Amino acid sequence: MAANLDAHTLNFVFGGRPDLLADIQKAADSPARITLFNNIASYVYGKLSSTEDDGPASKRRRVDIAQPKANGSSSQANGFDAASDPVLLEIKDISVSVPQRKKYDLCFTKNFLYARVSGTSAPVQGIVYPWRDIEHAFFLPVPDKSQVQHNYVLLPRNSYLPTTKQSAADAQQPTPLEPLVFTVPATAPKPGSIAGAAEAVSDSYPSLFDWALSTSLQSAGNRHCQVIASDPKIFHSAARQAYRPNEKAVHVKAFRGSKDGFLFFLPTGILWGFKKPLVFLPLDRIVAVSYTSVLQRTFNIVVEYEREGGEADEIEFGMLDQEDYAGIDESYVKRHGLADRSMADRRKAKRELAENVKKEAVEGEEAGPGDGMTELERAQAEAEQALQDDEDEDEEDYDPGSEGESEGSGTSDEEDEGGEGEGEGYDDEEEEEEGDEDMHEG
Repeated sequence: MAANLDAHTLNFVFGGRPDLLADIQKAADSPARITLFNNIASYVYGKLSSTEDDGPASKRRRVDIAQPKANGSSSQANGFDAASDPVLLEIKDISVSVPQRKKYDLCFTKNFLYARVSGTSAPVQGIVYPWRDIEHAFFLPVPDKSQVQHNYVLLPRNSYLPTTKQSAADAQQPTPLEPLVFTVPATAPKPGSIAGAAEAVSDSYPSLFDWALSTSLQSAGNRHCQVIASDPKIFHSAARQAYRPNEKAVHVKAFRGSKDGFLFFLPTGILWGFKKPLVFLPLDRIVAVSYTSVLQRTFNIVVEYEREGGEADEIEFGMLDQEDYAGIDESYVKRHGLADRSMADRRKAKRELAENVKKEAVEGEEAGPGDGMTELERAQAEAEQALQDDEDEDEEDYDPGSEGESEGSGTSDEEDEGGEGEGEGYDDEEEEEEGDEDMHEG
């Protein structure tokens, strides 16, 4: 008969319900109840850890605990292993937005980063990340906020390419980890919010997390993953931010289907966030870029990319502002040598743009031609009009000889008419002279 509660197993099983843990501790007032609660926790833990298929996949509880791979890492974190790893650094009250929207304490261990509810010791299911499995890490400003805030984005392996429908074989595989997104202010951590020896780098949340993430990744042997920050020298939007107008925006607003979000053009690829599912397209996977649906104020961008195994696919982002076209095309696409496959459609798109501009100018003559157009739109319209005029001249099939004959006949007629007019004027002058002579004779 056990004399004490099995805190390790209880915390693992009921870590997401601190209220239940508190009730169990209060109710465990006798050896019999202690044994009962330990047996219940052991049974549930065994069920969660079991690899046997006890029923249809649709009816099984969606909690997968994968066994560690031969190299020591796993695609699905084992919460029990993370909980048994000594905590090296704990940062309290961090706002997590993906995969769950809630405030958690973030714990750094030698092998894991995980979240847990304040006052508990068990990791939250689904928010446990082995350092070796993190493939990309980003530090990005949060758009549309009056106060400066930043998002840390951690992308585990197989979590960031656009998802497709799973096949029957894929459905049997363990569910991959979702990306982790959490927000930190630009201020210093509150007193008592940090547990661990990190005072020297705790002058602000960004400096603290930069040090903690970089050190942990390096210590775990994940040297290829570094925290990448957005750089306005590589890309910044031409539009002014409403909330922080003096700061260059390193993002553009864009839609993926019906979901609105933000595109970040980063040194290592293109990220769309911050709504689920996040999408990241590394530069080495991007095959080509195309511009479509070019209108007076907006355009779409289609990115062709390569999936695992070499399979090609594409994703479209819509309703980008025309002001950002030049920055995306010149500063990012061409700078990184990305193929542009919209050349065949660009002439058509520009022609549609010119036609739309002409149509709106006719409909709103009172406003004057060109009102409401940006410099980019005006330049595109003028360039397309000039191109169209050149094509019209080249394609026109005319006969210079016949034109010359026509012009000659017109000139002859005018000369005949002019001759008659001059003759009539000359006769009038002679009659006037004769009249003057008669008066002198009289």
